[in-house]
Amino acid sequence: PELHIDVVNLGLIYDIRIDEEKHSVDVDMTLTAPGCPAGPQILTDAYYTIQRNFPDIKDININLVWVPFWNPEMMSEEAKEMLGYF
Repeated sequence: PELHIDVVNLGLIYDIRIDEEKHSVDVDMTLTAPGCPAGPQILTDAYYTIQRNFPDIKDININLVWVPFWNPEMMSEEAKEMLGYF
């Protein structure tokens, strides 16, 4: 949150699986560090963002994963530019 860059551009979303028949979605995502104090809020925000934008989805699973471990190379070019990686 303190970076003001969304989780997609930060490269924190690893996989999204949608089951249209079951109206469910599974999201594998990570954080920039295991001790991230904003971690619980980021996961909650991801859940409610899906719920708000896709009301037909009835089963939302946000899975916190650590493999592969996140690194700055996973960010989009836009995020890297915003954070001065160029």
